[in-house]
Parts: sequence; structure tokens; C-alpha cells
Amino acid sequence: MLKPQLHLSNSTKVPFLLHNPFIHGNCNASLPISMHSFCRKNKHIVRVGFNPNNIKAQAVASSTEKSISVKAIVTVKPTVGGFLTNIGIARGLDDIKDVLGKTLLLELVQAELDPKTGLEKDTIKGYAHRTKGEENGVVKYESSFEVPVDFGEIGAVFVENEHHKEMYLQDIILDGFSNGSVHVNCNSWVHSKYDNPQKRVFFTNKSYLPSQTPSGLCRLRETELEILRGNGQGERKSFERIYDYDVYNDIGNPDSSADLKRPVLGGKEHPYPRRCRTGRPRCKTDPLSEERSTSVYVPRDECFAEVKQLTFSAKTVYSVLHAVLPSLETAIIDADLGFPYFTAIDSLFNEGINLPPLKNQNKGFFSTILPRLFKAITDTGDDLLRFETPETMERDKFFWFRDEEFARQTLAGLNPYSIKLVTEWPLKSQLDPKIYGPVESAITTELIEQEIKGFMTVNEAIKNKKLFILDYHDLLLPYVSKVRAIKGTTLYGSRTLFFLTPNGTLRPLAIELTRPPMDGKPQWKDVYLPTWDATGVWLWRLAKAHVLAHDSGYHQLVSHWLRTHCATEPYIIATNRQLSVMHPIYRLLHPHFRYTMEINALAREALINAGGIIESSFSPGKYSVEFSSVAYDKQWQFNLQALPADLISRGMAVEDPKAPHGLKLSIEDYPFANDGLLLWDAIKDWVSEYVNHYYPNASLITSDQELQAWWNEIRTEGHADKKDEPWWPVLKTPKDLIEIITTIVWVASGHHAAVNFGQYAYGAYFPNRPTIARTNMPTEEPSKEFWDNFLKKPEGALLQCFPSQIQATRVMAILDVLSNHSPDEEYLGEKIEPAWSEDKFIKGAFEKFSGRLKELEGTIDERNANRDLKNRSGAGVVPYELLKPFSPPGVTGKGVPYSISI
Repeated sequence: MLKPQLHLSNSTKVPFLLHNPFIHGNCNASLPISMHSFCRKNKHIVRVGFNPNNIKAQAVASSTEKSISVKAIVTVKPTVGGFLTNIGIARGLDDIKDVLGKTLLLELVQAELDPKTGLEKDTIKGYAHRTKGEENGVVKYESSFEVPVDFGEIGAVFVENEHHKEMYLQDIILDGFSNGSVHVNCNSWVHSKYDNPQKRVFFTNKSYLPSQTPSGLCRLRETELEILRGNGQGERKSFERIYDYDVYNDIGNPDSSADLKRPVLGGKEHPYPRRCRTGRPRCKTDPLSEERSTSVYVPRDECFAEVKQLTFSAKTVYSVLHAVLPSLETAIIDADLGFPYFTAIDSLFNEGINLPPLKNQNKGFFSTILPRLFKAITDTGDDLLRFETPETMERDKFFWFRDEEFARQTLAGLNPYSIKLVTEWPLKSQLDPKIYGPVESAITTELIEQEIKGFMTVNEAIKNKKLFILDYHDLLLPYVSKVRAIKGTTLYGSRTLFFLTPNGTLRPLAIELTRPPMDGKPQWKDVYLPTWDATGVWLWRLAKAHVLAHDSGYHQLVSHWLRTHCATEPYIIATNRQLSVMHPIYRLLHPHFRYTMEINALAREALINAGGIIESSFSPGKYSVEFSSVAYDKQWQFNLQALPADLISRGMAVEDPKAPHGLKLSIEDYPFANDGLLLWDAIKDWVSEYVNHYYPNASLITSDQELQAWWNEIRTEGHADKKDEPWWPVLKTPKDLIEIITTIVWVASGHHAAVNFGQYAYGAYFPNRPTIARTNMPTEEPSKEFWDNFLKKPEGALLQCFPSQIQATRVMAILDVLSNHSPDEEYLGEKIEPAWSEDKFIKGAFEKFSGRLKELEGTIDERNANRDLKNRSGAGVVPYELLKPFSPPGVTGKGVPYSISI
């Protein structure tokens, strides 16, 4: 076998980045240019004295030696179909290149300019050859170099892929230097040179502020960012790595049907965060809307569907959306058919639903892809969709029926972000009474004091912080008439009042449902109370079903989609556009952004799109995403995304220097807040040590042009509709940066985990959290027949109000997948990032952070075992574990991943 060619480059040219976009990682594209075009000092880049302690590894030899032997080991991850899967001539040519050792061309790049000439040194080239077959899920390549003793520190490695297919590089390690190895963390796709002749650049793991960049790398650093920003023109191709902004104009599909037209979200009329630009053509029937396509562009390294170790989440979500749901619609022909009895709901868990075999699929397809949900029926070849019994129902079959559980879940359930302290009385609407009717609530002092007599008056309850509310009145009321025009659904504005009992639990007091003036009729409103007569009890249960549908919609569209997925995408775009991959803040944030853009693109394709799962199954219907825009306009503030600030803004806490975390909770036994504050503090301490290490003084913050551009772009481009708001934090000191970074990290990790991974536990048995209410209350101007039927069979009225069979089973299948942890999930603080381990101080700070998260696991277990904490323990109560940092794979109701990856 021929040995790979090894030589020193004697070229008179040096690598330089071009503007043509392609794949992104810790890297850049390059092409030779003339020697005079290297980085030099100017008003934009001022290089300060370079710290010799930063030098990682360089060639060192005795006085008689002219070079040193260095070995490069490249680790490649195989793709889903096997190593570099393809067929035909190209496959054979690639095999021959592997044998000849000409798979990857590597070039070593010197970190500093030549001190004699002030120019970049020539790169050192060598081909890497494959060493052995796939082992432990990776393939190894090796190359050898003779590095001159005066070459200096290695700052980067250029890579050219000689195969006909792209390759996924995990890392490159350079061994042989006297003072240690050089590590290059890649985790990126490298395109074939036959698709694009430009080379890739992977920087070493050393982090640098812009002012501290080695002279030989500063031009690469600057030009890389230009490449990532693109020019804002043309339709993006799947192999590109361009990060740019656009409005949400691709939710609708007006070319398919006029009923699928949706307003553009983003702009004065419908404020909204920005999403990644795809550049697809505009619709023929609506020039404001973007055409839809079978796939949605995201920058290449944001995709996770093609690497073997990262397929679980994508495969299962795609399978449910594109195979399971169409099969369900075939099995359940009548879309309006409800459940005739509660035992029919139970049968979804006990007996299941037979689905017809899929065309062009092997028998047992579902049971292979989704073994948790599906059992193969060997006799017929059909698949049996049988849902796993959620833990809530497993512990207490009637958990959903109990008022105390209804109240407890506002503090320890799926949506702990809505409960607020009542601070003003009487309750009043802020909406225009000329349009929506009288502003006064029908929940009067007399009604409430009737419920809490023996304890205190309403004024005393407010003064002592005993009254709490779920208030969806003003947000939903403007949509009531619109939603009621949709067949098979209804809507109200709602308020639900709770009283804090002496044992620390909440007791529901009253539910108010309101319909605005419409169809020539005046405003209608009614108040429902927990009562002791049969009719009143069933009306209360129906009112709860409506409130739960409101809470489910708000949770999914605001607490979950808007505040985590949607609000985070601009952070990801700005980070890649403005922070170099060598920037320490980029390397701190990057783990918290993995795969979020991919899952968001999937949501735009099939979850929040016109006619998608959310619109067809949740209470705002076709106005769902528009409703989230209203919530963004009226409620979203970056400074309130920090957990302590969120709690204070809802009246759930006040600042108290003597209290743990500096906060005194209004409800001491508030599981989400108690666990969340421990996690928040651990994150903030880790971020503080990291930031203070790289920014020991404020001048480094204000002079960091990349950092300032990053924060400016988040405010003015990513959240452009709120760019002039006074509440945006300034970025002048390390303290400012710590608060900003901690908030972003919390939203991507703790906040998302708290509202996502309990979805199956609390939502799979949908009577606990119906996603939609289909019928009006029996007391709202009923016909005699309707009222008589309610009195004869109130259970039937409740079942009729609940989601239909197809709505319920669609949502149940989606919730199972969205609550599922992938086998290769990356949990917060579990494994250190390679770049973090390069610095001893950062490595030590991370180990401390990881240790605190392990302590948090034990603390949560102790709290759940404490019988005095009645909101997280008790007969039939599921322990609150959503913020336990670590989890095994599957639907576990715990585990906090680094990022929003599902």
C-alpha cells in the first residue's frame, strides 16, 4: 500500500477565506490568495500583547534537529446508512482513495505571523489515511507531518474532503509536540471538494477575545463571521451555513387554500421574534407569504437528522408527524367523533387502536421506530397503537377529577408560569368596554367571602398574600368571536381564583367565564363555584374543563413555544453571526443551542403551521400562533425571563437579602420555584466564574466589538419589534454579561425542561388537561333540549366538551415523543465541553458546577420525601422531578438537557 504523501508547502500563497457560504463548525472556508492580503492592525482590530501562557503546543527540538514529527488523528462519525454511504462508481473511487491514503488533505496553520516578514507562514500539508474499520461508532484517520522547529504554535487546521460524499468530523488531535497535544474540536460536516472546492478551517480549542487573537488567525476570524452572515440574497441551500433573520411568513399555505392563509408574524401589526431566513420564493396568491417546501432550511451544522448518534429525536418526531397521524386519520374516520364513555378513553391505554399497514413499509414499521407506543400484530401485519399509562394515572386513576390536584398543578405541574398573586380588588379588565362590554368581574367580594368565611375577609386575604389567579380573560376575550366561527369549538375569556390554605396548598374558589358582545347579543359572563349540589358540581367540572383548555393552549403557545423555542432562535442566529467560534462566550453558549433551530424548523413545518397539530387540536384554533404574538407583544420582556425576575413580576416572590436565593416566596411550598432557584443559582455561579475569568474588568466588556455587536443584534434584529423598549439590560460590565448569559442558559435548559418533559405525564390522560373545549357551558343561553340532556346525562356533556377522538390521540402521540429523552441526550453539567477543559480554571469551575447539580438531585429527592411539602408529595401524587438534572432515556418526567433539542 502506498504511503500518504507528506511534504512541506513551498507555495507563495496563504489560505484566505472567501464569501461563498458552506458548512459551518469551528471552522472556515479557505482558498489561496496572494501573500499581501493577511491580517494587519487597523482601527477595527487592535491586537494586544499575547500572553505566552496561552501557547498550547509548538514544535520544539534540539539544536541539531531541523524538524519534529507530528501525528494527526482524525475521528469521523459514520452517517446513518453506514460509513460514507453511497453506491456506484463514486463509492468505488472513495474506497480506492481510502486505500491510497488520500481521503483527507490536512494543512497545519501557524497561529502567529512570521516575525521576520510580517506575513503568514506557509501551511504544512499531509494526506490522512484510514487506519481501520468502524469501532465504537467512529472511524479513525491518521497523517504524519514534519514540522520545522521554528514553525511555532499551531492555530488551525485546514481540511479538504477528497471523498464524493460529505463527512462528519468529530475532532482532530495533533500529537508529538514536546509541551502537549493540540486538540481541535470539529463536530461539523465537511463537504466533498467535488461539491465545493473551498477548504474548511478548524480552529484549535483555545478561546480568545477578539483583541487577544493571534496575529496569524485574526483575518480568518474576521472573515469567518462575514461568511456566516451571508449577503441576505437568494434561496438557501441545504449545504450552506448562512445565519440570517426573517419574519414568520411561512406558517400559512395560501397557495394550497385560502383558508390556510395566515398573517405575517413580525412587524408593527403582529410583533414577534425573528426566525432563520430560508429565502424561499413568495406565494403566488399572497406575496407577503413564503412558499412552503418539503424541508425547511437550517444552517448545515444545526441539523441532527443524519448522524447516527443523533437520529433518535428526529426520527421519532418525523415518524409521528408523517406516518402515525395520517394512519390515525384513516382509522378514525369521523373527525368530530368524541368518546362515548370514559372507559373508551381508558381503552387507549389498555386495548389500543388498530392501525392499517402503511404502504411501502415493512410489517411492524411502527413497532420498530416507536416501540414505546406500538406493538406489532403478527397475525394481520397491522400495528397496534397502545399508549403507555402515564404515571399520574398509574398512581391515581381519578387524579384529574380532584380540585386539590387541579390547584396543585398550577405550582408543580406542566405550566407553573401562569399563577399570579392578586394585588388589586375588585378584578377589572383592561379591554375597551365599548367593544368587549363592562370591565368589572362577576367575581364579587360577597362570593369570595362566602368561600373563605371563617378565615378572613377579601381585603385581609389580599394583604396577607392569600389570593392567587389564573387570568386568561384579557388575552382570550378578543378571540372569542373569531374562534367560535370555527366549526366544532368554542372559547371564553376566563379567570380562576385560588386561596392559599394554612397548610400551604391552594384551594380553587371560583371560575369566571366571559363571552364578549357578539352576534347582536350583549356580554355574557357567569361565575362557577365548588358546590354541594349535583347540578352545581357538574357545572364546576365543565368550567374547569374550559379553564384547563385555556391553560393548555397558553402553556403550549406561550410558556413553551414562544418563551423557549421561539425567543431563543434569535440568540442562536446572533451568536453565530457576531461571535467567532474562538470567542469564549460562543463556546460557553454553543452547547445550549444544539439542535434548537432544527426542531424549530420542524415545528414550522408540521406543528404550528396552518392546519397543523396545534391549530387543529388546541383552543385558539387557527389563531393559535397569532395569539402567541399577542402574548409576546403584551407580556414578553427579556429581563423577566430570568427566573427570579419572573417570580417577582408575578407576585410569587419578593426580594429579601436574608432569604435563600435573596427571595422570599409568596407560597413557600412552590416546587417549581424552589427547585428552579437552586438550579438558577448553580447556573449563575458557573457563568460568573467563566465570565470573570475572561473579563476581569469592565473595559474588556466595552471594548469587545464582537460581544457588543452580538448583544446589539439580539435586541435590534432578533427581537426587532421590541428594540426600543427601556427594559433591555445594558452590557457594560461583567455583572451585566453574567445576568444576560444566565438568563439565556436558564431559558434553554431549566425553563424548557420544566414545561416540556412533563407533557406526557400530565397531558396524556387528556381529561386532566383537555387541549380544546368544543361546546359552550350549559348555562349560556341553552335550548330546552340541550339543558334537559345535560340534566339527564352530565357525563355526556363533559365528554362532548372534551377533544374529539382524533384530536386527543393526535396530541397524545405528539406528547409522548416530545416528552422523550434521546439515548444520547446531553444533560446540563454532565460532560465537559472539550474547549472548556483546555483551561484549568474553567475545568475546575465546571467540575464544581457539575458537583452542585449532583447535589441538586439529592435535594429534590429529599424534598419529595418530606410529608410536610404537600404540593410535591402525598397519596397518589407524582413527585416533582422535572428539574432533576439527569435522566435515563425515555419518558421519565425528569432531566434537564443543555438545549432545546426536542
